[in-house]
Amino acid sequence: MLWAGKIFFVTGALLVLQSALALFDGFRFLALVRRRLRGTPATYAPFAAVLIPCKGVDAGFDSNVEAFLNQDYPNYQVVFIVATLEDPAYDKLRARLDGRLTSGIIPKPQAKLVVAGIAEGRGEKVNNLCRGIEAVDQSAEVLVFADIDATPSPDWLVALVAPLANHQITVSTGFRWYLPGEGFVSRLRAAWDTSVATMMGEHDHNFAWGGSMAIRAADFHKMGIAKRYWANTVSDDYAMTRAVREAGGKIVFVPKCLVASRKESGLREFLRWTTRQIIVTRVYAAHLWRMGLAAYLLYCSTFILGIVALAMPSATAYHRPAVAAILLVVLLLGAGKGYIRTRVAREVFPMETGGGSCYWQLSPLVPWIMLANFIVAGFTRRIEWRGTEYELVSQDQVRVIRKSAI
Repeated sequence: MLWAGKIFFVTGALLVLQSALALFDGFRFLALVRRRLRGTPATYAPFAAVLIPCKGVDAGFDSNVEAFLNQDYPNYQVVFIVATLEDPAYDKLRARLDGRLTSGIIPKPQAKLVVAGIAEGRGEKVNNLCRGIEAVDQSAEVLVFADIDATPSPDWLVALVAPLANHQITVSTGFRWYLPGEGFVSRLRAAWDTSVATMMGEHDHNFAWGGSMAIRAADFHKMGIAKRYWANTVSDDYAMTRAVREAGGKIVFVPKCLVASRKESGLREFLRWTTRQIIVTRVYAAHLWRMGLAAYLLYCSTFILGIVALAMPSATAYHRPAVAAILLVVLLLGAGKGYIRTRVAREVFPMETGGGSCYWQLSPLVPWIMLANFIVAGFTRRIEWRGTEYELVSQDQVRVIRKSAI
């Protein structure tokens, strides 16, 4: 018991402190969400262009297209971008946009469909965005970026653009919020991903998320984001974050712009997806990868040490209850943070309350999956995104290994 017990009580104390701080951050996040949801309606609404790269047709595609075309915003443009004419999304979008013209009345918002082509030295999504920028109306004062697999609320656009009235803010951003589906893996995905979402807040460490971010067009072009930062990357959002950091700008998180997502999948696909997120993080934000690796190593190694300490014959009647109490406290603190995420989901998505218990019930599994993701990310720089395989050589170099069949 001597070696395992001594090491455990040190790491256990650190883990309790880490878990308590995480719970405190969770309460701050919930308070921020509630405060911002009660905020006064935005009045700053200049002409904006919403760029949406598309690849394939996922569940909810049609309803999401409608949501983007029916925002409560006075004047905006929507630019949908696909890589090729063969992409199934092209025919769907072409039919929908052509249908808007049959009445003879010029529809609002303006909408365009752009075919970007295939790029060799950067990710397909980023290439779509770069080509989409070229189709934006020159009068657009704000550029907004979104993902087609997320469902925006009717006031998403006005809430996302509003902070840019303050010229000290460079980028406003939301984040995805996975709502649990019917299957276990869908619920596990929700628990895993919302642990990342609650890292956002009222601080200087926010990062832009490509599925819900806005920037003034003048700042976008002044910083050379398309020509410099997106020229050879697969990560539109980490590259945007890097550009803002180097320019001394500020990224503000907008809780109203959390966008709902759902996905049913098998465990293998889920693990590939989670690992891809962390590989991208390792290449484009190595400091976050190192911090995450240290945090999840502390969590998992402490639990392993605790189990070893409990199982050792030399453990005394005093040691076993103390070890068990520390492990229980850590689990309860983690479940508390998960319950806060349940409350956030109910506040932001009041019509989507089913299955919210997964955020706290599955919280003990998340650190183990995270640790596996972080360890794998330490040994490979290859990812696959929608059928195309990339090697992330560096922040400014991408090699396409295998192209998508579409």
